[in-house]
Amino acid sequence: MKIYTRTGDSGQTSLIGGRVRKDDARVEAYGTIDELNCFVGQAAAEAAKHEELVEMSGWLIDIQQELFDCGSDLAYAVEGAPLKIDGQPAARLEGWIDQYTAEAPEITRFILPGGSSASALLHVCRTVCRRAERRVVTLAAEHPINAEVQTYLNRLSDFFFAAARAANAKLGVPDTEYVRSAEVFRKPKK
Repeated sequence: MKIYTRTGDSGQTSLIGGRVRKDDARVEAYGTIDELNCFVGQAAAEAAKHEELVEMSGWLIDIQQELFDCGSDLAYAVEGAPLKIDGQPAARLEGWIDQYTAEAPEITRFILPGGSSASALLHVCRTVCRRAERRVVTLAAEHPINAEVQTYLNRLSDFFFAAARAANAKLGVPDTEYVRSAEVFRKPKK
């Protein structure tokens, strides 16, 4: 099988349901999700190097599968196509977010992305995820989409924040507060 087809040399690409320009909002959305998936793979590989983060590495690989599902759902330019993402993955992410939030020390201020290499990569995932979400919002303003993809990406960026903090905590690396931050996170009421 040849990797190159030459069909995109004129600046167009194929979707399920037609051809569009390579800078079409749909291609931007699923292309940014593909970029995110690459960073998630890098974060999973880094997490797998640490015994404390092996479970996290597995979860990140699960997320990679779901990101392919998200991209697939967005690649349909026709209505009525079979969709892969429903509400279950976002609900599962909420459980993981709660677990990782409980495993990290409380914070009241913004933190700087970083600490351990695993945490820094998870923060990269968080920011690319937010960009992917913005691209999906733009697409949704122009075309009908599977709304569960947008929900999933919104929850996923929160997961990456919680996972980055948990990675630092599990590896014994403290988060670094943004020194000019006001107290923006409220302590839970007991």
